[in-house]
Amino acid sequence: MANDILERGDIYFVYRPRVEQEQAHAIEDVQRLFMILQPSDSDRSRRLVIGRKYLPQPAEHERFWGFVDEVATRPEPVAEDLQRRTYDTRTRGKRTQPEARPAGEGRYAIVRHGGHTHLTYELEMPAKPGAVQKELAIEPEASYILAVKNPRAGAPAGVGPPPPQRADLPSRDQDRFEGRRFTSAEPELLDQEGTEFVLIGAAHDVERELDVQLDTEVESPESAEIFRRLHMPREKHPVEPLTKGEWR
Repeated sequence: MANDILERGDIYFVYRPRVEQEQAHAIEDVQRLFMILQPSDSDRSRRLVIGRKYLPQPAEHERFWGFVDEVATRPEPVAEDLQRRTYDTRTRGKRTQPEARPAGEGRYAIVRHGGHTHLTYELEMPAKPGAVQKELAIEPEASYILAVKNPRAGAPAGVGPPPPQRADLPSRDQDRFEGRRFTSAEPELLDQEGTEFVLIGAAHDVERELDVQLDTEVESPESAEIFRRLHMPREKHPVEPLTKGEWR
């Protein structure tokens, strides 16, 4: 059975340290892991939150929850929320949220395979994954089954975005569920902020499993797209996690 490629584009992995944690030394110091998708055929940027702060292991077929945090037609709004910010609190005074760190760059595809869809990717950077990629389970390449949750179905307490921020899908998209709890992740469903999804580890070898080539290129710290396309100034975001796989 031929697989149908629904979308191709660039994928970036970015983590943010905890509040007042100027440097991350391990996954315990990470507040959130983001996966950013930029389709090749449009100007959209989607920032997805991975609920467990690391990706599901393909070999273990782990199943993790996540949600679409932001969708924008320009990269600037997505990048703005990755910058350092300082804010005031009533009980603790001034607090600082450190800037996010890039941890991976590559190419992705959303592929229809049988009755479900896969999100597949292959890294271009770092050339040799390090401690950061190992702890965040960012594999050199991987495939995940991606299923979107019906926003009208219940969810476990504390999972996903707060109820007011959950997706309110247009009728044409809501009809895709046909009353079911989940449906395959058509790209249009990922264009709705608050959309919740399940990411299930499937395989390490993308080409062998899905017969898909992702057209990756050799990248260097100088040519890395993440800084240009996400407007992340190198002087304001530590680059070592992306270039050397080292915690910062």
